[in-house]
Amino acid sequence: MSGLIWLDSDTPLPDPDFALPEGLVAAGNDLSVARLQEAYSKGVFPWFNEGDPVLWWSPDPRMVLACDDFKVSRSLGKKLRQIARQENTSNAQTIVTTDLAFQNVIRACAAPRATQSGTWISDRIIQAYGKWHELGQVHSVETWVDGKLAGGLYGVSIGGIFFGESMFAWVTDASKIALAHLVQFLSRHGVTHIDCQQDTQHLGSLGAATMCRRDFLGLLRELSRMPAPPWQAGRLLHDGRLLPLDAGGLQLKEET
Repeated sequence: MSGLIWLDSDTPLPDPDFALPEGLVAAGNDLSVARLQEAYSKGVFPWFNEGDPVLWWSPDPRMVLACDDFKVSRSLGKKLRQIARQENTSNAQTIVTTDLAFQNVIRACAAPRATQSGTWISDRIIQAYGKWHELGQVHSVETWVDGKLAGGLYGVSIGGIFFGESMFAWVTDASKIALAHLVQFLSRHGVTHIDCQQDTQHLGSLGAATMCRRDFLGLLRELSRMPAPPWQAGRLLHDGRLLPLDAGGLQLKEET
């Protein structure tokens, strides 16, 4: 890693404009909440393999989803309308919640996919983002089908921007259902963009597009000054309303 800046615990992250051509900004071993907060405020995120130093990245270009550009396929739209019709009934088959099963969601996201030989969501990542979740800046969105966790996503909420980290689905479209409800929630509270980090065909099919690093950092500076949405553990409705759970709660089962 010739020419790469090595971070001690008291060394600030360098300006991402000085990243190496592939987007690598620095390396180190500090994965504290304070370091994560500093990194995300600068448009930098960790991405590394188990056993390696923590590598900090700021890719150019950056994949970003404007909430207004979120694409809903015909089949997904049909499912979302069905969910909306049933959400006020006692026998709703599919419901969406926030912050009810964060550990289950991040561990499901960490599970290797059929097309992958490993995962970047290591135990260190799970522990670090779990601590950040406890402090109220990292959140999960869960989709439940017939009372069982079926899919979801997690990410970082800073001001008026949401940094999407990963999502998973054990049931077809379950992660997209969570994302669709998240988009409505964010839009309802003035959050206009979701950072998707890496350019993939899947994200492009959902409406995400690339943005040069300079433009992304300018957008980040503007949006991070906004208030964050009012996150809490609750039930997320199709129009973005987030309802706290009553004492009766929901009959949900977290898979172990």
